[in-house]
This record gives sequence, C-alpha cells and structure tokens, in this order.
Amino acid sequence: HVQLVESGGGSVQAGGSLRLSCAVSGYRHCVAWFRQVPGKAREGVSSISSPVGTTYYRDDSVKGRFTIPRDNAKNTVYLQMNSLKPEDTAMYYCASDLWPCILGALIYSKYRGQGTQVTVS
Repeated sequence: HVQLVESGGGSVQAGGSLRLSCAVSGYRHCVAWFRQVPGKAREGVSSISSPVGTTYYRDDSVKGRFTIPRDNAKNTVYLQMNSLKPEDTAMYYCASDLWPCILGALIYSKYRGQGTQVTVS
C-alpha cells in the first residue's frame, strides 16, 4: 500500500524559505513534487530517483532556488524552497511511482498526497 503525506506549507514573504516534507510509505523508485493553482495545469517541479538519487528540476524558474533532498532513514523526501517568489504560490503535492522517473508522467501518478498550500506574498 503506497501512501504519501505532505507537510510544511504556509505563508511566507517573498525572498523567504520553506521546506516541504513528503513522508512515503510503500516503495516506489521515483518521488516528484508538483504544484497546481486553481484553474491551471499541474506543473512538475522536481523529482528524485531511487536508489541512485538522480534529481531533475523543471527549468530555470526553480533550478538554483529549489532542491529535493531525501532522508532514506525516515522515508521522507523534502522540497527545500529558497528565494520564494509570489509566482511560486500554489498547492504543492508529492507523487510517487515506479521507473521511469519522468517528471511529466509522475505528476499524474495515482499515488499522490493530499497537498500542502504555499502562499508567497
């Protein structure tokens, strides 16, 4: 049984930081973070693979500001978000599935959490 639970969202001023957590139960090779604003399409943000730990970031809009560390002992994947911008405001979800770890596919996995809201003002 695969279960993902996100936490760590909140409200922050532009330039601030947040760390989101995704606690994962049930093994899958890939974990991804995506975000969604009501009325807009999902945006893949980042992914990480197991066991190698290969990471991927959507584009320069998050590369250099976001990282996706993980703690294998805690079965938790994080999304460390720095230098936040108002356009980062969204509901953030984590998702998980088997190989291949393709971000554009992972965001539509049936294995995803309930989301955590991030608001940047």
